[in-house]
Amino acid sequence: MKEGALQILYRTYEDREELEPDERELLEKAWEATDHAYAPFSEFKVGCAISLVDGEIVLGNNQENRAYPSGLCAERTAMFFIGAQGRGADIRKLAVRARSLKNPVTRPVMPCGACRQVMLEYEEMAEAHFVILMQGETGSILRMESVKGTLLPFPFDLDL
Repeated sequence: MKEGALQILYRTYEDREELEPDERELLEKAWEATDHAYAPFSEFKVGCAISLVDGEIVLGNNQENRAYPSGLCAERTAMFFIGAQGRGADIRKLAVRARSLKNPVTRPVMPCGACRQVMLEYEEMAEAHFVILMQGETGSILRMESVKGTLLPFPFDLDL
């Protein structure tokens, strides 16, 4: 038997003012993206803002559907749009925020497993790590320097 241990590095900020100006802007844009989320069933609106290598910011938000599994998360909405433009390797930073129409979201919102896998593959496409910022409506901000080894330590891989 072998036993292993993981160490996941992240930073927590209590105030957006502690972040770099571009990261504060990215969190604000992710918040604005929640305005256009279509979440009539869960009433949980998620926004994603992604900055590209040239400084462009692309937004995404969750889109639900009556055929519930047919919906798409905010992160994948934004990443797939970027990928469809042939710019998947240009991602440098990604911010996610959420709000609920039922209860206040006071802690960082985490991407689902499917979004984490997609984020990892775009990170691999870029051959560079990208920063992930996560926050709820209010409260602390979680910052990670990459997807691989932190947000998704055991990814699905075809080279098993």
